[in-house]
Amino acid sequence: MVTPVEALEKQPLNYVDPFIGTDGTGHVFPGAVVPFGMVAPGPDMEDRGWSYSSGYQYQGRSILGFSNTHISGAGIGELGDVLLQPSSGTRWTRKTVNFRSSFDKVTEKASPGYYAVTLKDHGVRVELTVGQRVAIQRYRFDHSGKVQVLLDLQHGILFGDGPRVLKSEVKTDAVRGEISGTVWSKNWVEREASFIVRFSRPISNVITLPTRPGDQAPRLILEFDLRQSRTLEARIALSTVDVAGARANLAAFGQPRFDVVVQSARSQWSTLLQRIEIEGSDREKRIFYSALYRTLIHPSDIADVDGRVRGPTGQIINAKTGHYYSTMSLWDTFRGVHPLFTLIVPERVDGMIQTMIEHHRAQGYLPLWTAWGRETWTMIGNPALPVIADAVAKGFQGFDKTEALAAMIATSTDPRPGAPAWAQRDWRAYEEFGYLPYDLNEGEAVSKTLEYGIGDDAVARVARHLGRHEIAQRFEVRAAGYRHLFDPSTQTMRARNKAGGWRTPFDPLVPTSPMNNPGDYTEANAWQYTATPALHDVEGFRALVGGSSGLSRWLDQFFSLPSLGDNKHLGQEALIGQYAHGNEPSHHIAWLYAYSDSPERGYKMIERIARTFYSDRPDGIIGNDDCGQMSAWYVFATLGFYPVEAASGRFTLGRPLAPKATLHLANGTVLLVERLDMQDVELNGRAISEPTIDYKSLMAGGRLKFPHFNAQKPKAN
Repeated sequence: MVTPVEALEKQPLNYVDPFIGTDGTGHVFPGAVVPFGMVAPGPDMEDRGWSYSSGYQYQGRSILGFSNTHISGAGIGELGDVLLQPSSGTRWTRKTVNFRSSFDKVTEKASPGYYAVTLKDHGVRVELTVGQRVAIQRYRFDHSGKVQVLLDLQHGILFGDGPRVLKSEVKTDAVRGEISGTVWSKNWVEREASFIVRFSRPISNVITLPTRPGDQAPRLILEFDLRQSRTLEARIALSTVDVAGARANLAAFGQPRFDVVVQSARSQWSTLLQRIEIEGSDREKRIFYSALYRTLIHPSDIADVDGRVRGPTGQIINAKTGHYYSTMSLWDTFRGVHPLFTLIVPERVDGMIQTMIEHHRAQGYLPLWTAWGRETWTMIGNPALPVIADAVAKGFQGFDKTEALAAMIATSTDPRPGAPAWAQRDWRAYEEFGYLPYDLNEGEAVSKTLEYGIGDDAVARVARHLGRHEIAQRFEVRAAGYRHLFDPSTQTMRARNKAGGWRTPFDPLVPTSPMNNPGDYTEANAWQYTATPALHDVEGFRALVGGSSGLSRWLDQFFSLPSLGDNKHLGQEALIGQYAHGNEPSHHIAWLYAYSDSPERGYKMIERIARTFYSDRPDGIIGNDDCGQMSAWYVFATLGFYPVEAASGRFTLGRPLAPKATLHLANGTVLLVERLDMQDVELNGRAISEPTIDYKSLMAGGRLKFPHFNAQKPKAN
């Protein structure tokens, strides 16, 4: 018999380990956050360097302080606003230059909505928790009496060497224990962050530290007299708009006790994590629920409590839905994260699409990769387009589809005002040749061509849906341009010049990337990009490589051809042959066996990838989590299906890793996914002969039954 305590311990929430992915190249953030939260307090071990893009590495043993905004799993550093670092006593002076503290790993704890660690050098236990727009830092000092807290407004998690701050305005109200202000900065993006830090005690003294070269924001040592108490709290509210917005966010938060906020955060996480229940060992549940947790950290809803937000060009937007989502790593997340949202958090989808439309109104084109509401112009293609097309295909109604299509067309045809040269698109050459000639392009010509095709297909799908058939036909022709780049002699996508000649010399095994080894591909090689058209045209790609049997041969070669070895800066991690699970261009490829004459090889390969490259250890993710995409892949593998054609409203069938999973869908609908002794995939007793299942069938609920891995499935035609 399971006792109530045991039942509580077995809840999905209690299997989440925020430290998974914090060691190595996962770049996962282990601090406190609520689902899609604006603020995220956590420890910063360094303020720069690729390994510390989230501010944290598991092997580190000292902490600079605790800032209140973070990005989880990205490869570029940004945010890290309003760093605080507490210490017992009053040993810090204007001459102090090192505020870092060591800590013992055994003192470090993290769970959804909570983080804690003991700073050994400073004699203080730090605990963090969080609401949607307000963070709380609680300090328990070894001794009562006088204590100090560093407030460093110059600090940020840097992309490059800095300094990042352009200017700042800061006010101190010592009696109320409050510091407020705005910091303007330029790092990965140019932005402004307004804040209020309100302490639970008056500030007894303020020491302003000397200005260092480049500093444009103050660093303050704040002193407090706790008298007989040993506890001090700081509540930090932020706003993209102004101090009034931060103050309103803090007022709306109220005065809940620290422990009440922890329980509220845990409740929010529990509600979402319980939407999928799986059977499996405790280890398997730790891997799965930690992955599901990571998919729900971003994008971050950065709108103030009144719906105001500062948009991509710095103007104030009144968000139509009251929500405005940023930290959109769309090049990564269009593949798996956003299709997963349509299943488990459909109530969020309309707000995300509306955000994209409002971003377009302000900027003139749909977002690429946003941070704090601003455009980073990072990565290639037009990855917002398949996200919008997917929502249209699945029947979401909370946005204007006509306006969405207009934004999609503009994004695919117009110049980009205000964008740097590398973010512009050469639409003239692309439409003239059907591909980007490498001699008319500075780099990544093959990858850009193939990814433009994903967006073109998305435009065509929405245009067909709205009866705009001429537009659909134009973009269908563009989406088929990948066929110009397929070289039958190498079986790979290869760059051509404007005269139609192939790039020579050519080695399809060599990966390229604009920041490390410039060439025709983006963080990948020719083999890894060749299957990109299958993200929007599986049948076309299958025909290109010789039908079902040809696809089997191509995939077998892909997964067996030796690689040149690991290179994390070129997307070459978690390798099986040419497959590189550590970066997104490979993520759909094992699922393509479902369209071949040997689908069982795909089931085994997907299981191998999941078992080899995911674990419940801190190094349990190989490659950047990329705002949840690595994690979303594992969630789908556990359930047995994956959105290969992300804009189609369909999922490609595999075999579930879990013997049983229960999805609690919208309106109380339940979908039971099982692995049983049988020959065919069945939904509610009806055999599914195709390699796909559509979204609406899943959302209707019922019983989806899969054969075991060793059962033979009828071969695809």
